[in-house]
Amino acid sequence: MRQALSDALREEMLRDENVFIMGEEIGVWGGTYAVTRGFYDEFGERRVRDTPISEMAIGGAAAGAAMNGLRPVAEFMTINFAFVAFDAIINHAAKVHYMFNGNIKCPVVFRAPGGGGRQLGATHSHTPDVIFAHFPGLRVVSPATPYDAKGMLKSAIRSDDPVMFIEHATLYQERGEVPEEEYLVPLDKSDKKRDGSDVTIVTYAQGLPVSMEAADKLSKEGIEVEIIDLRSLQPLDLSLALESFKKTNKAVVVEEGHGTYGIGAEIVAQIQEHAFDYLDAPIKRVAQKQAPLPYARELEQSALINPDRVVAAVKEVL
Repeated sequence: MRQALSDALREEMLRDENVFIMGEEIGVWGGTYAVTRGFYDEFGERRVRDTPISEMAIGGAAAGAAMNGLRPVAEFMTINFAFVAFDAIINHAAKVHYMFNGNIKCPVVFRAPGGGGRQLGATHSHTPDVIFAHFPGLRVVSPATPYDAKGMLKSAIRSDDPVMFIEHATLYQERGEVPEEEYLVPLDKSDKKRDGSDVTIVTYAQGLPVSMEAADKLSKEGIEVEIIDLRSLQPLDLSLALESFKKTNKAVVVEEGHGTYGIGAEIVAQIQEHAFDYLDAPIKRVAQKQAPLPYARELEQSALINPDRVVAAVKEVL
């Protein structure tokens, strides 16, 4: 996935001279996760901007540049640092098109690695995706495969809307097939990642590999689950999830974020609202436990989602 993201950025910078990247240590250092390694030498300091350690400055400068016709891709070193830039992201980038009657666009992409599982402690291990998805005017996406990551990042850069592009940090090593030819993945469509007939699993980001592993275990017991990858959180496309649920009549929602007021809560509410008559069992949610993530590896892993918890939830709805 790291290479897929890097290729997407490079291809879009070569395609459009208005695209530039900015963030802490993205230039000479090449980025915390090496996504922009080599970009400084290739494109120069005008289009690869190492910034001060100020997320509000990064967010504000990126939003302002976008309003003035450029297409900035701003990187936050981790998504928890984006909290400092909330005013620029939520009050400016997400609102300016609406507040000026469509006369101003803000085609900015905010890239941010998020999620737990890396022993970075409670303040560097957030999965706050639902917070960004709550606000209208901001697209929020979080791909789970290299194919989706490249196609969606290219679409995000070309979009005239501001996009929060969330990359789960444990997925940078995820491997998958990526075509050599040009392709785009839409920012508003979910995707079926596995066919099944017994239970529907709705998930995204790190929840996808966890759910796929759980599905492999369940298949050995004769239980076949269908897996829907949301990919996009705002707008939220539940068409495939509802179609699948009307076939299986049972569902489990898997997310790494906290369950309280989470993405899963919204999905459950919409399924019961639009497909209540198909419901054969209460919908189960598998989410991060309601506690700050510990540093100790064993404690951290016990708080996060895992295949065994998904397997147990599937068996419970059955």
